[in-house]
Order: sequence, then C-alpha cells, then structure tokens
Amino acid sequence: MLAAGTSLGPYEILAALGAGGMGEVYRARDTRLGRDVAIKVLPAHLSASPEVRARFEHEARTISQLNHPHICTLYDVGHQDDVDYLVMELLEGETLAHRLEKGPLPLAEVLRLGTQIAEALDRAHHSGIVHRDLKPGNVMLTKGGAKLMDFGLARATGLVAVAGAETESPTVSRPLTAEGTVVGTFQYMAPEQLEGKEADARADIWALGCVLYEMATGKRAFEGKSQASLIAAVLEHEPAAITALRPASPPVLDHVVRGCLAKDPAERWQSARDVMQELAWITQAGEAPSGIAGAAAPVRARVPARAVVGLGAAAVLVVAGSFLLGHLTAHPPAPPTFTRLTFQRGYVKTARFAPDGKSVLYSAGWEGDAPEVFETRTDRSATRPLGLPGMHLHAVSRTGQLALKKRYMWFGFGWGPLAVAPLSGSAPREVSEDVSEADWAPDGTTLAIVRRVGGEDRLEMPPVAFS
Repeated sequence: MLAAGTSLGPYEILAALGAGGMGEVYRARDTRLGRDVAIKVLPAHLSASPEVRARFEHEARTISQLNHPHICTLYDVGHQDDVDYLVMELLEGETLAHRLEKGPLPLAEVLRLGTQIAEALDRAHHSGIVHRDLKPGNVMLTKGGAKLMDFGLARATGLVAVAGAETESPTVSRPLTAEGTVVGTFQYMAPEQLEGKEADARADIWALGCVLYEMATGKRAFEGKSQASLIAAVLEHEPAAITALRPASPPVLDHVVRGCLAKDPAERWQSARDVMQELAWITQAGEAPSGIAGAAAPVRARVPARAVVGLGAAAVLVVAGSFLLGHLTAHPPAPPTFTRLTFQRGYVKTARFAPDGKSVLYSAGWEGDAPEVFETRTDRSATRPLGLPGMHLHAVSRTGQLALKKRYMWFGFGWGPLAVAPLSGSAPREVSEDVSEADWAPDGTTLAIVRRVGGEDRLEMPPVAFS
C-alpha cells in the first residue's frame, strides 16, 4: 500500500479508497490542476507478470476510447519506480451495491438509473467494447446519476483475452468470482459466459437484467449456497416475477427484465439501446395521465336536491338517483394492455402473420436506414432480419411465399418492381414492374397485383404459378 504523501508524477496520494484483485485505488491530488482524482495502482506482487501488466494496459486503452457522462472518465496513465497507474475521475457517492443493502429502489429511480446504465453500455458497445463484469458494485451513484466503472474485464470485440489474467473487479471484493477463462462475478454472468463460450454485447444485456431485477426487488435474480448451485440456478431456473415480489411495479418492467434474462442470447434484447428506449417508454407512460401509474380517481356526480311532494315521488327519485350515482361513480374500464414487439426508433409498416401464426413479418427502417423485412416472435423477445435489404413486404402466402416490392426510399408507396421470395430464405426473383399493391390467393400459388400500365392502374394476375 502507498502511504499518504507519496508522489506519482504530479499526483500526491491522499488516502486509500479500496483494493481488489487487479488494483489498489487511492484518492490523490493533481498538483498541476488542483483537483482530486482517483488513482488505480497495479499491486507490486502483480506488476512482475507480463500478462497482468498487459491486461492493466488494456484496461487503460479500453477506458480511453469511452467518453460519456455515465462512464467513469480516464484522465491519464503513468509509470514510475516500477509502479503502473491509471488516473481517473474521482466519483463522489456510493456504489449501487451499497445502496441496495438498504433495500430496493423506488420505481422512478429504477427506471432513471437503469436508463443511464443502458445508455452507458450502448456507448461502450458502439465502440466495440464489452464490459463483461457489470454488477451493482461497478456502478457508482453520484449527484449526476449512475456512473459505470471498472472496465478491468472488458474486451474489445474480436480481441483474444489475456490468459490467466481475469480476476475479480479491481475495486470491489465480492464472493463467488472465478479466475481463468470464466470471468466476471457469477451472480451476473450470462449462461454462455458460465459455459466458457464466446460472449458478446448480449452478455452485458443479461447482466443489466440482473441489475434491474435487483434494483426493483432488493433481491438477486439468481442465488445459490455454492458456486455449483448458483451456476445451476443461472443455467436452469427463472427468477420470481418482479410483480410477485413488488406487486405495485408495472408488469411491463418485468417484461423488459425477462427480455434481458433469456437463456438464449438470440432471444434477448439485441442491443442496450433497445433496453434504454423501453425503460424510457415506461417512464413516459408513468408520467402520462393514463399511464402505468393507474387510472385517474373516479369522478363522483353531485345530484342536486329538489323539493319533492309526496312520499311516492320521493321514493322514485331516491331509487333513480342511487342507480344514476352508481353508474357515474363506477371506475372507468382499464385501458387495453398491448404487447410491444419492436423496440427501436424508426418506421414500421405492413405487419403480416407468418403461416405458423407464432411470428410476425414486417417492413421497417431504423434511424434512417433503408427499409428491409424482419421477423419477430409473438411468444418471446426475438427479432431477426430476413436478409432482404431495400425491400417492402406486401403479403405472405399460406405456403410461406413473400410478395416484396423493391424500395429504396420510405416506405413502399407508389410503384416499383415486385419480387417473390420464400420465407425459408433465398434470393428474391422479380415478377413484374410498376406494381403498387399485391396479395396472395388462398392457395398460395397465384398473386393479384395492381400494376400501372400506360398511366392507368390495372388489377391483374401475373402469368406465373408458385408452388
């Protein structure tokens, strides 16, 4: 440990803040700029290892690529007297792990902090960086919101991990953490990580789901009395519904978290931006008068008093007034609950059920991209492109044939070449020119099209049969 008053370049050590498997963290003073910083130092017993030093340098390169309000900022790197160190933003506050020791967070805080963490992950992923150790201990709660830190286990997409260098988080010591090819903290590790498979950004989305679950319930999504039982829980079990532990929470939050915790990476949300936008949508819905916070208080009718002559007339008015008051004070019907199938910003058009009835095909373009055709499941969160860029979907036959119009602008209006392709996948083949509408016959072998000929629209059937 470094004593107070020790100098590392222009930085003067003030006090120790913590230590972990990959580093000792100190509060220090930047004597040039007159500000306090955090310095992470590679321990002396590890600095002799070329592999560990390589990983330490890798963390510096990783953090240097990230500049985001919800990611801890790297200021400087240095080496002095065989001491390697990183100089980082000093974060004032408490870790999310420390806050969770007091219990679950209010819903508004879950949504606000969850959105910020997802936004930070999205920034890292767009820089080609997977964190691989997202957990409450690696999230600092500051006056400015959540700050994602400790990229010690992060790796850039396509890079090979440093053998034998994966250890516990540098600043937080937690149980149930392995060293070796399986990296991270077991409670927040995706199934593919525990199985030693290649992990991509969707492993971070799993961890985000675990963190959201813990923020909302105060309990970990997966627990066990041993490493073996914990791993079994992650691989085989599902956590209790958030609504079962906190009945006042909106069911849609449970839907979002379960989309993060799908065992198969292909069935999870496919980007942190999807999760961020969905949490933001829940927040906006909760702020609306008819949002998730519940219906407005019922309106009570005021029945004016009237002079009534005769006992019979009074009785009639009492009965009628009671009937009217009961109807006017009844709760309004609850708004219908919709299941959202797409979670990206853009334009969606022409949704059609697939022949199996368990998936929906649709044309969409995200954030300025050219439209293409996607398939999404109705029973779980899974969306995939069909490899048909620049195509607008018109119709799907019972035999699985797609009628497509080639469009390179928004969004299939007007006329264009019509093509046909099987849902199972192969290159589309062109059928006709100047088509504006198309639909399949019930047997799936012929098409009815609206085609422009000589400036006029005609309803025709192409002289082509499809099996």
